[in-house]
Amino acid sequence: MNESRKNIIQLIVILTAIVFLVKLFSIQVLDDKYAQAATSNIIHKVVEYPHRGLIYDRNGKLIVYNTPQYDLTITPKEVRDLDTLRFCELFGLAPGEFKSKYEKMSRTKGFSYVKPNAFIKQLSNVDLARVQDYLVDFPGFDIQARTTRAYSYPVMANALGYVSEINQRQLDRDTANYYKQGDYIGQSGIEAYYEEQLRGKRGVKFKIKNVRGIEKGDFEGGKYDTLAIPGKNLTTTIDIDLQRYGEELMKGKAGSIVAIEPATGEILSIVSGPSYDPADLTGRNYSMNFARISADTMKPLFNRPLMAQYRPGSIFKIIQAMIALEEGVIEPYTRIACNRGIIGCHGAHSFEDLVGAIKHSCNPYFHNVMKRVVNQGLSADTYEDTKIGLAKWNKHIESFGLGAPLGIDLPNEKSGLVPSVAYYDRAYKNRPWKYSNIYSIAIGEGENLVVPLQMANFAAIVANRGYYYVPHLVKSIGDSGEPLSQFKEKHYTSVDPGYFEIAVEAMAKVVESGTGQYRARLKDIVVCGKTGTVQNDPLPDHSVFIAFAPRDDPKIAVSVYVEDAGQGARAAASIASLMIEKYLLGETKRPYIENYVLKGDFLN
Repeated sequence: MNESRKNIIQLIVILTAIVFLVKLFSIQVLDDKYAQAATSNIIHKVVEYPHRGLIYDRNGKLIVYNTPQYDLTITPKEVRDLDTLRFCELFGLAPGEFKSKYEKMSRTKGFSYVKPNAFIKQLSNVDLARVQDYLVDFPGFDIQARTTRAYSYPVMANALGYVSEINQRQLDRDTANYYKQGDYIGQSGIEAYYEEQLRGKRGVKFKIKNVRGIEKGDFEGGKYDTLAIPGKNLTTTIDIDLQRYGEELMKGKAGSIVAIEPATGEILSIVSGPSYDPADLTGRNYSMNFARISADTMKPLFNRPLMAQYRPGSIFKIIQAMIALEEGVIEPYTRIACNRGIIGCHGAHSFEDLVGAIKHSCNPYFHNVMKRVVNQGLSADTYEDTKIGLAKWNKHIESFGLGAPLGIDLPNEKSGLVPSVAYYDRAYKNRPWKYSNIYSIAIGEGENLVVPLQMANFAAIVANRGYYYVPHLVKSIGDSGEPLSQFKEKHYTSVDPGYFEIAVEAMAKVVESGTGQYRARLKDIVVCGKTGTVQNDPLPDHSVFIAFAPRDDPKIAVSVYVEDAGQGARAAASIASLMIEKYLLGETKRPYIENYVLKGDFLN
């Protein structure tokens, strides 16, 4: 019995020894995680952030580039014997600020205790040179190289957008798990829309450091390192000289300028006023500047060319004319009395044909024109007939790119509003309505809403005699030089192209001898345009103008909105003609018009 027990005990000891030997072999030979843990104090993983893609104008001029900056990181586990007072003196921190930041990094969920976290962000080259030699005295603190955006010109802020630290909501939406806490991401404009192309791909390096934090070289000769891949460069459609000129003209004003090359849909200039210097939203002063700009009551962050929704005013009359011709309810020679008892008008005219009505912007003429479109006698019931006619009108209007986003390569584009049968049914709570209830839309007032981009696109449609390409800001990505495929498709309106020659003739007459003649006319260049004065009670009217030039083979189409500036023939027509002159001739030959715009006194 004793012998049997002895054998059992020996067997247990042998089995236990075998288990320990197997485990020891696994630890020492098969599994390297313990070896990695043993060396983790001297091997440091350094993330290599890629250079963000550069942004150029259509002529190869650099608009946006990168400048180096550095984050001071902290790995809480490695911090020891910290001389807090000396640290605060070196980095310009108050002791209370240091304590708050340190406790946040050491104890707050979301910050790693064993991995680097950004402690002081966006140090400049000068800052780094001042502190670099002293970092060895602060174990657990290190430098992480980054780049931040810099700008060749203080313009185009809303269209370019800005880059800042990713927020939690964006991290939650990142299903590809590309971004980490502390990463930077495009937040608006081109920077946001083309984020995936601009951002590049992170790399990583493993560095050996001694116990004092002094770098001793690459781990295993860089065997496990990966290179950062830079983001792709963007060539935009913008003419930066025209952009700068437009922003100069819009100083001190609220509104927008959009200029398009009709033959391609490429945006030559996109100005939102008021604006701000894009460099204000980079670097260590980002938070302070963002708060200041956001608090400005003039809303510099509001991208008016895409987001401001205005009534179109009299420029809408050209669209009404095209639809009426297509529907066959008028002819170019159709004359209608200017009956100002129906709706108010202006100027000395009384019985115009279509070209004359556009030239003089006759309200009673287009009140009558739209009535003919909407009430074609397709139903004996006036209310039902109006609904049938408005539905047909609505389809024509939508073919001009109105009532829905055009699809520009920028975020937050608004749709405007084209009132439909369903819209008026809701507005009148299903009570009967007819043309006499809605006639103000005939002259671009009432419920009509457009964004400035749509009206610049409409000017391009007339310039092209009936079609457009989706307006866009990026010409090519990377080195291909190829236009993006989604911007190659022609979009045709529902109106016969032949009718657009009448619109071209009428718009030429507007500038030659009509409502836009004084300030929009250029010597030796036929400018085709249309004024608009948009009601804005109780404030002064908005000044509106669309135009293209030259008449034949147009190179530029423009829309200008100047808020609270009165007649369209003043502020907007002046600015539009100066933009055309600058683009086609390289300079203005009318300094008196330029001075008039820069002075900005449009109501007197």
